[in-house]
Amino acid sequence: MPLFRFLSSREFYFIVRAFRYRNYRLFFMGQGISLVGTWMQSMSMSWLIYRLTNSPFLLGLVYFIGQIPVFILTPIAGVLADRVSRKEIIVVTQSLSMVQAFILAALSLSGKIAVWHIIILSFLLGIVNAFDVPVRQAFVADLIEKKSDLGNAIALNSLIFNGARVIGPSIAGVLIMLVGEGFCFLLNGISFCAVLFALILIKIKKRSCIHKHHRLFYNMKEGFSYVVSSPPIRIILVLISVISVFGVFYPVIMPVFSLKILKGGAQTLGFLMGGTGFGAFAGALFLASRSGPCGLEKIIPRAMIIFGISIIAFSLSRIFWLSLVLMIFAGFGMMVQIAASNTVLQSITDDDKRGRVMSFYTIAFMGMVPLGSLLAGALTGKIGGTYTLILSGLTCLIGSAVFFKKIHLIQEAITGKIMHEEYPLYEKDGS
Repeated sequence: MPLFRFLSSREFYFIVRAFRYRNYRLFFMGQGISLVGTWMQSMSMSWLIYRLTNSPFLLGLVYFIGQIPVFILTPIAGVLADRVSRKEIIVVTQSLSMVQAFILAALSLSGKIAVWHIIILSFLLGIVNAFDVPVRQAFVADLIEKKSDLGNAIALNSLIFNGARVIGPSIAGVLIMLVGEGFCFLLNGISFCAVLFALILIKIKKRSCIHKHHRLFYNMKEGFSYVVSSPPIRIILVLISVISVFGVFYPVIMPVFSLKILKGGAQTLGFLMGGTGFGAFAGALFLASRSGPCGLEKIIPRAMIIFGISIIAFSLSRIFWLSLVLMIFAGFGMMVQIAASNTVLQSITDDDKRGRVMSFYTIAFMGMVPLGSLLAGALTGKIGGTYTLILSGLTCLIGSAVFFKKIHLIQEAITGKIMHEEYPLYEKDGS
């Protein structure tokens, strides 16, 4: 393959070393197909909302309504992830997501789709995602037998996630022009069959769970206390929250840039979102080539700087090809920061708290996005998309500067885990 022609077979195997586990291979392939459909639906949804309403505010409002359940319900999902079978939870959530996609397709293809339909279905999908996302994050650890390969598995997950981000929107942009948004929703519903089939084939050993005789609230409180009492975990979650509120909202206003600023259409939007995914794909490949968590604490704020500068430059660009290049850099910076933070969190978290910590990660990463989406829609309507993205980029740069001052705390946490021999010797020097 041309992409890997400069890599030796040993180097390539090292990058994809998590593939040695059968369960992970199955999950990776199933998710890969399903995520292409998910990104097709996400891009088609944005286009449909803006086409129906021509309102940046309503665009942000729909995203807010669709994602606010993550903020409210995810702590419960985190407890469930530590108490019951994660595989069974994912089967249920993926099945419900498939049903939502088929309903959306039926309404759209019949020509009866209305904004209130989209709002209700987005809210219901948000409830499903509140349980699905943190459980899937924690489920990766169940598929990997050696903890030293966990970071690689997380990076490969990001790789397929962002590979789908390149493919999905690009396909959706073409299909919207040819057959409309409804067909994209239909294909997304069908794509869930792949991940459900993979889950059926996955066989995992029964893991030890937290005691179920404790009340749900007790387990939630225990997880919260664990996060609050750990400065490294707390610092990373705060940084993720910042980029989620002020950084990740840029896809919400992408239709505005595609139509009014770059004078394009659905295909322009698809290419811009695909460019973001391509950059994120490259970032995931970069992280997959690393051997362990050592050094990631320095990469996190630097990636945030790349993202912030790229977003500011994009807001000022009026040339399509330049905007596309800047979106690639923005995607790289965003993905590296988020995935590196995920890897560090899972590396320094105790196994019996993993589900609950990942629920707080989901709140920081996805649960805060509704606030950003609402803020993006409101600001774009008041001051325009250009100034909104400039504000976004500046906030991310300030966040990275603050993170640099706390970096020693995360270094100490990673070193502490390695000194307890939870990673093999080859990782102790970060090589």
